[in-house]
Amino acid sequence: MDHERIDTSWGRKVKVGSIVVRCYEFDRMLAFWQEALTYVPREPAEDGWVVLCDPGGRGPNISLDKVPEPFGPIGETSRVHLDLYTNDQEGEVNRLLELGATRYPRRYSPEEDFVVLEDPDGNRFCVVQVATEK
Repeated sequence: MDHERIDTSWGRKVKVGSIVVRCYEFDRMLAFWQEALTYVPREPAEDGWVVLCDPGGRGPNISLDKVPEPFGPIGETSRVHLDLYTNDQEGEVNRLLELGATRYPRRYSPEEDFVVLEDPDGNRFCVVQVATEK
């Protein structure tokens, strides 16, 4: 995946890169969030996935991820999660595990650039490897 770069000039190695919203009605959600936030697609939507960006570059991305069927009741499925962007995925994953996160059990394909963790309350989030901006 093509992600933005991390500016490490002020020392931070991780940032909220995207808020991911899992959705069943992908086209309606895409139209809604584009209009609601005046965000634009980073690339054209493909296979039920799109990253919407703040044209001014100030806000975090909003990503939409189509799911194959409607959700069950709230609490049974995760509808929203954070993608944390970092230029040191292994180091950040280890740091977050030391803080109390746990690894979410799943199989990864070779092209995936993220690791799924759960916070101490069981909420999933991803740690995504991105390039460093100097």
